[in-house]
Amino acid sequence: MARVLAWLMAGLAVAAAGAAGVRAEDQPLRFLRFLADGEPHYGYLIDDTIVELEGDFLHTREETGRFVPLEAVELLPPVVPSKVIGVALNYPLDGAAPPAGPPGLFAKLPSSVVAHGAAIVAPPDSTDLHFEGEVVVVIGSRARNISPDQAAEVIFGVTAGNDVTERGYEPSPFNVLRIKAADTFAPLGPWVVPGLDYNALRIRTRLNGEVVQDGTTARLIHSIDELVSFVSRYVTLEPGDVIYTGTPGPTRAMQPGDVVEVEVEGVGTLRNTVEAAP
Repeated sequence: MARVLAWLMAGLAVAAAGAAGVRAEDQPLRFLRFLADGEPHYGYLIDDTIVELEGDFLHTREETGRFVPLEAVELLPPVVPSKVIGVALNYPLDGAAPPAGPPGLFAKLPSSVVAHGAAIVAPPDSTDLHFEGEVVVVIGSRARNISPDQAAEVIFGVTAGNDVTERGYEPSPFNVLRIKAADTFAPLGPWVVPGLDYNALRIRTRLNGEVVQDGTTARLIHSIDELVSFVSRYVTLEPGDVIYTGTPGPTRAMQPGDVVEVEVEGVGTLRNTVEAAP
């Protein structure tokens, strides 16, 4: 995390000097990935201006000297994960005792990941497609068998995610791939923010403008540090890997044409529209 804060001070100073009319004061550091000139690029935001980086923000803070208006680019998922881990039943249900035992884990596929603004496409046989708004942890350093106390050192930041789930399929271990990991089932973004207190972030999900989930990571059954530690016992986490930390409260079915938004305090809003399969 000290590395990230150093990037903030150096990067904002350079960018503020070079971008006319751009304020650096009191701005959260928002890292993103975007499409320009047909190629993916990385950068960070000051107001609505992108300061382009030489490469992946997980590994470098070198700047190209180019400033790009946010409105002129297409956003991509902010990272390209090798692993997309999900956590089941990680918020307490009203009136029920929290489940005993370790966190329940599952995996989504990297091909499930789509960006802010991209479509969530229902499978052809979809009958009960649900949103699950979640705070998503982005790993910044390689982690293998670490303790909860070490987790903060390998977490780069957090973003917003939607753990899209098809509840119309029979709930069996042999259907988890279709239930959780179909194409477009892991919206992610719009950017990654380091330095937030991820143990006390408010998260709200809206469906067509109506608030349908409202929670805080302070109520997680297994904290984010505990989750990162637990996952690292079984799989090696690499920079760019992501963990969807659980959804706060009941979900609801989505229909083609619906707009679902996941707002994470300090990060912003991930927005996607639902489409029927072509």
